[in-house]
Amino acid sequence: MTFENKYKKLFEPITLAGTHFGNRIFASPTGYQDMDLDGKLAPTAAYYYARKAIGGAASVTVGECMVDSELGMGSPYHGRLDRDYCHHPYALITAAVTRSGAVPTAELSHSGMYANRWMDPPGIAYGPVDCDDNGRPVRAMTEKIIEHTIRKYADAAAFAKRCGFGMVMVHAGHGWLLHQFMHPVLNTRADRWGGSAIENRARLTVAVLDAIRAKVGRNFPIEVRISGSECYEGGYDIDEGIAFAKQLDGHADLIHVSAGSHEVEEVFTVTHPSMFLPDGVNVRFAAEVKKQINTPVATVGALADPEQMEEIIASGKADVLEIARGLLADPDIPKKARAGKSGEIRTCMRCLACFSELMHTGQFFCAINPEIGREQEIKLEMRPAARKKVLIAGGGVAGMQAALTCAERGHEVILCEKESRLGGTLLCEEKVGFKQKLEKYLRYQERTVREAGVDVRTDTAVTETYARDIEPDAIISAMGARPVVPKIPGIDGENVLPAEDAYRDPDKTGGAVVILGAGLVGMELAIYLSTLGKKASIVEMADRVNDGGNFQHMKALNVEIARYGIGISLNTKAVRITGEGAICESADGAFDGEKLFAADTVVYAVGQAPLSAEADSLRYCAPEFYEIGDCVRPRNIMNATAAAFETARIVGI
Repeated sequence: MTFENKYKKLFEPITLAGTHFGNRIFASPTGYQDMDLDGKLAPTAAYYYARKAIGGAASVTVGECMVDSELGMGSPYHGRLDRDYCHHPYALITAAVTRSGAVPTAELSHSGMYANRWMDPPGIAYGPVDCDDNGRPVRAMTEKIIEHTIRKYADAAAFAKRCGFGMVMVHAGHGWLLHQFMHPVLNTRADRWGGSAIENRARLTVAVLDAIRAKVGRNFPIEVRISGSECYEGGYDIDEGIAFAKQLDGHADLIHVSAGSHEVEEVFTVTHPSMFLPDGVNVRFAAEVKKQINTPVATVGALADPEQMEEIIASGKADVLEIARGLLADPDIPKKARAGKSGEIRTCMRCLACFSELMHTGQFFCAINPEIGREQEIKLEMRPAARKKVLIAGGGVAGMQAALTCAERGHEVILCEKESRLGGTLLCEEKVGFKQKLEKYLRYQERTVREAGVDVRTDTAVTETYARDIEPDAIISAMGARPVVPKIPGIDGENVLPAEDAYRDPDKTGGAVVILGAGLVGMELAIYLSTLGKKASIVEMADRVNDGGNFQHMKALNVEIARYGIGISLNTKAVRITGEGAICESADGAFDGEKLFAADTVVYAVGQAPLSAEADSLRYCAPEFYEIGDCVRPRNIMNATAAAFETARIVGI
């Protein structure tokens, strides 16, 4: 029977700041508190967060990552993004989430006037104005401390990126620092950071978002969370929430509209809806905000019914749905909904036992899902998979590993590759002397896949029609990527090649080559051509080379680059290509005006563009659908094989 998906809007991917999210269901932030007093999370946290990714959430947010350990801590059990020793625990989490198919997100928080109250005696705290916090004086932030705080947010975001997070969520709601500054009653400052004008009260949040953007770059999504309404007598209403959102419009990539304030007891169960409130009770706030801004909007609160969630997206009330407790009760909500098994969803009772347990024991436990809090022991005792027919589209490193692991798990596996051989784009490097171990690995994988009984079909492109004819239970799309063609006049000239072609047929390059792009592909290509007696040079727009995170390999590259006298010109942009080479401009004054980098051939190695559209065409051809490898985000072999292995292990469970 041909599979038909009921919720095509819910499972339509979304791209934020160049990052691909596989559907519209995000795991909302929850703060894992099993950590030491230095803020280092226990290894079990990786299993806790990864479980939501395994269940199909497109993004998984790690909650309560504090940006300022001195002035911003609301509890001793908050994570810390300004301590280098926290890098490894966070990196363990992000690796687990990423290889399970989701984008890991860090919630950036600062407690402001509520910081350090847990200390004995209570520590110093700063807020928008001088005030009293249960007998403890709170000081108004000076201009110097405000600027310090903006830097702390930006540095924390940069640290999160280094830890492997793919997005940050700036918490500007629920009574945290940025909410305090935005508050029309609390913030009575007479300077540019407060008062009656919303532009002034929102200025700190805008400054934080802009400082983060300057630190993390253009292709790294920033989410900001606000309270659309405070939902209590004396608090602000949706009109103020809309005004705040308008100030943030264009400064973030996703505006996440929540509700309430954690310091007002009677609205705790509005922020975290109780069983006495209807499903999706807070969606109305996001819907009103969305009418007024251009930035995509997320909603949150009491969401679990796929029919309702589909309607929210389809009707334009929100672009993204965020779920917290619902994914504790059933982390597999996305997978079950997508497979047409909505009736099997274990729906959160909203009894708040999870919150109570967290406060009492420091652990998340769920009244109706005994897996929560025990993810590690259950993962290590992974149950056998139900046998499925699995179609894998793409025979590169990710596709081969996925096929092998699926076969080992007992599935019927069909592996299709559009080219005549398995190996994918890396086959272009098989003639490279220093890459012979890679070629050996590719052949080993191919042989092992065939010996495992996988039905290997080369010269076979997987189209929607082809997939539907096979009627698989699960599809793993590993279609890869294509080279990015830079938009430079002359790029279509006869003397211009993509790096893959230069690898395959180095004779085409002539005696002198200029390579556009100082990433690993470009630098290794320059070394390879140099070993063949050619003269290679590299131009790079950025102010540094890109080692792809493998800084130790970069040491080896530096030795070879020096050995062969390969010139690398940084801060140098190619503005056009002629038959004589690449004409470039310098951004740092290394040379005036334009300079010709003479060459027989110009080779571009400026990155890869995921084959997203091709992968997306298969999205609704099977009850289970996964995207891995370069068709999601071009990365390295390690990341591709890890994601393939993890994805294949969760097919059919």
